[in-house]
Amino acid sequence: MSLITDVSKRVINNVEQVIVGKRQQLILSLVAWFSEGHILLEDVPGVAKTMLARALAMSVGCSFKRIQCTPDLLPTDVTGVSIFNQKSVEFEFRAGPIFAQLVLADEINRATPRTQAALLEAMAESRVTVDGVTHSLTPPFLVIATQNPVDHEGTFALPEAQLDRFLMRFSLGYPSMDEEIRMLELLREQHPIESLTPVATADEILACQREARQVHVDAKIRQYIMQITHATRASEELSLGASPRASIALFRSGQALAAVRGRTFVQPDDIKRLVVPVLAHRVIVRPEARLRKITSRHVVEEIVAETAVPILAHESAT
Repeated sequence: MSLITDVSKRVINNVEQVIVGKRQQLILSLVAWFSEGHILLEDVPGVAKTMLARALAMSVGCSFKRIQCTPDLLPTDVTGVSIFNQKSVEFEFRAGPIFAQLVLADEINRATPRTQAALLEAMAESRVTVDGVTHSLTPPFLVIATQNPVDHEGTFALPEAQLDRFLMRFSLGYPSMDEEIRMLELLREQHPIESLTPVATADEILACQREARQVHVDAKIRQYIMQITHATRASEELSLGASPRASIALFRSGQALAAVRGRTFVQPDDIKRLVVPVLAHRVIVRPEARLRKITSRHVVEEIVAETAVPILAHESAT
């Protein structure tokens, strides 16, 4: 069993003591972390977005900070600020919440564009510059940002260039009735997250990130990724197709998903499973298509359905 498969099983089993019935989303979260990417959770309030972030951090013993985004949140509230120390007669840097290993940016679309830019710069560069001094963020670094797709009052929509910084976007959704009944039972005495203990280490996550990059990606799979991303650029339903960063994201996350599934090579099914969470938020549907109730998810799924699936040599031999 590979390290990634082992760590994934441990973390998923641990988090499922808190989050009920969301295994697919847990797998996607780990794939994003192993791919060194970040996650945008777009969902209504109260479906355990915060619990997911906390449980992941606690499961690997990583530091966790929550940023509650509001219109009056300043960039320095995120990155930190230099304060003058009268005793030492020097400026001292006080790190902001972005310096945690797992950061939850709650309702990111309520922060002003300037604050959003400060947060997303840290996500892209894994470092922060304050008063001309660059500070590196402690790996493994993961940002889980949330936004409510229903309430748009007093919000600042993320521009396409900033949405492109997120490796994946997905939602948790409402639990089924049976899952919600089980949830009530778990919460009867105390919240299960209070008794959660680490089952992996930050060093193991870093080792998993290195291992994921060693997963083999056949030339036919690379061509398959290119066909899908280039088809989004040629689609008549889209005014903006997927960028080269999207191709890289699909490539990296495909490697991580294959490793989580216990394989040393990527299959077409890995790519097909990841296309919507990786690509749907990176494309823009034309206004006339939106009037026909066509969504980015629908367009991306249609492109995948129309793209020929490659047959790998080891598949044809079995």
